[in-house]
Amino acid sequence: MPSPVKPFEFLVQLAERSVKNAAGLPAQEEAVELWNGIGFMVAQTQFVAGMGSISEILHLPKFTAIPGVRNWILGVANVRGRLLPIMDLARYFGLTQTTAKTRDKRVLVVEQDDILSGFVVDGVLGMQYFTADSFKPGAERKLPTSMQPYVSGKYVKNEADWHVFDTYELIENDRFLDVSVR
Repeated sequence: MPSPVKPFEFLVQLAERSVKNAAGLPAQEEAVELWNGIGFMVAQTQFVAGMGSISEILHLPKFTAIPGVRNWILGVANVRGRLLPIMDLARYFGLTQTTAKTRDKRVLVVEQDDILSGFVVDGVLGMQYFTADSFKPGAERKLPTSMQPYVSGKYVKNEADWHVFDTYELIENDRFLDVSVR
C-alpha cells in the first residue's frame, strides 16, 4: 500500500505542475493612440469635429425665421427651453446647396462659453476613430477657400479624407458673430 501524501508535499507538487504547464503571458504590444470625433458631411465633403466640441446632435427642429439676418441664419429653435440659433454651414461658406433631403440633415449643437450654436449639416456619419499618427496638418487646397481657416488638417481612413473641422475657431470669427444685415 502506497504511503499517504502529506498535504504540504501535495501542494508543492501541484504548484510545480502548474508552473510547468502554464502558458506564457501574451507579448506586450505597444498601444496605439487614437483620436476620435463626430463625422459629418457638408457639400459632399467629409469632416470630423473633435468629440469635446459637439455637445449634441439633433434632427432639424422646427424653427422660427428671424428678419434682418444673413441668409445662412435659418432661424431660432426652442430646444428644451433654450433658444438655439440654427445656421446652415453650407450657406455660411457660400457653397452650393446640396441635394441632401431635409430628413437627412442634422444639427450639430456647439456650446462655447456663453455662445450656443446649431450648425446644420447634410448628414452625420457617427463617431469616427483615427490613429493619432495618421494626422496631416493644414487644410487642403481642394477645399473651398472659405472653409480652409476652419480646417486644421485631415485624417485618412480607408482611403478617404476626413477634414478636421474646428468649431471653436468658427464661433470666434467676427464674420460669424456679425449676423445682422445692415
